[in-house]
Amino acid sequence: MATAPLRYVRRPMPEPGPDDLLLRVRACGVCRTDLHLAEGDLPPRMALCTPGHEVVGEVVATGPDVRDFRAGDRVGAAWLAGTCGCCRFCRAGRENLCPGSRYTGWDIHGGFADHVLVDARFAYRLPAGWSDEDAAPLLCAGIIGYRALQRAELPSGGRLGVYGFGASAHLTAQLAMARGAEVHVVTRSPGAQRLALELGAASAGPDAPPKALDAAILFAPAGSLVPAALAALDRGGTLAIAGIHLSAIPPLDYDRHLFQDRTVRSVTANTREDGRAFLSEAARLRPTVRTKRYPMRWADEALADLAAGRITGVGVLIT
Repeated sequence: MATAPLRYVRRPMPEPGPDDLLLRVRACGVCRTDLHLAEGDLPPRMALCTPGHEVVGEVVATGPDVRDFRAGDRVGAAWLAGTCGCCRFCRAGRENLCPGSRYTGWDIHGGFADHVLVDARFAYRLPAGWSDEDAAPLLCAGIIGYRALQRAELPSGGRLGVYGFGASAHLTAQLAMARGAEVHVVTRSPGAQRLALELGAASAGPDAPPKALDAAILFAPAGSLVPAALAALDRGGTLAIAGIHLSAIPPLDYDRHLFQDRTVRSVTANTREDGRAFLSEAARLRPTVRTKRYPMRWADEALADLAAGRITGVGVLIT
């Protein structure tokens, strides 16, 4: 990240298509996926694409077919930017698996900008009472964490292991605890350990959890942690891997890591229903959002801080 891969460009003001909203960006979260794209872990899908997919903006113009939003509304734009709507996955309510899905900041320009276009059908109304800075991380860190928790199939009152404790994990842990879970956090960062304990985690440290887990979520993009997370599961436990990119997974031992009905599941994007369900639950629970604020022009610095582990919680760019 010392090479500062981002550069400023001037583009014409985008014109909304029939279903589009033109947003003036007020805040945009800095997600690890943005880092993966900047560092080349994910191949670009659009030349010179502007990153950013946790966008809080104000509607300044709408396309002629938009009925649910109007100028002045505060709107959230998230990772999932569009789907075909007609494939077998879309028809089955699994639009996160749509082969034609598009993503903000990967297939279309994202929110590290003054203005951005978003398809109104994939935009979210944001809970009242949240600042722009606190609302931005809900739009990916929160939504993806929600889906990961669903995929982990944590039983009521069960023990959840959380591996890595950044933007998504610190929100997901609070969601799990509000549902009655006992949460154990595994992270090497002293700052993240302190935050986890402040938020109510039963334990936080660099080593294996002190109790067998009913479920676990791997947020850190480190495949080397997969065997350790599986070994920490009790019989019948599930490990959900929440990232879009993961380094190589070491060989697994069937008897130690997978036997006794242990399950490994990936988490691929999200559906709009995931987003609506999470935002509704967040509005009710009001989880603490730990942020580090940056001016929009410091986007490179924010990515460098994320790469170096200097952000506890989530970085947010403010216009």
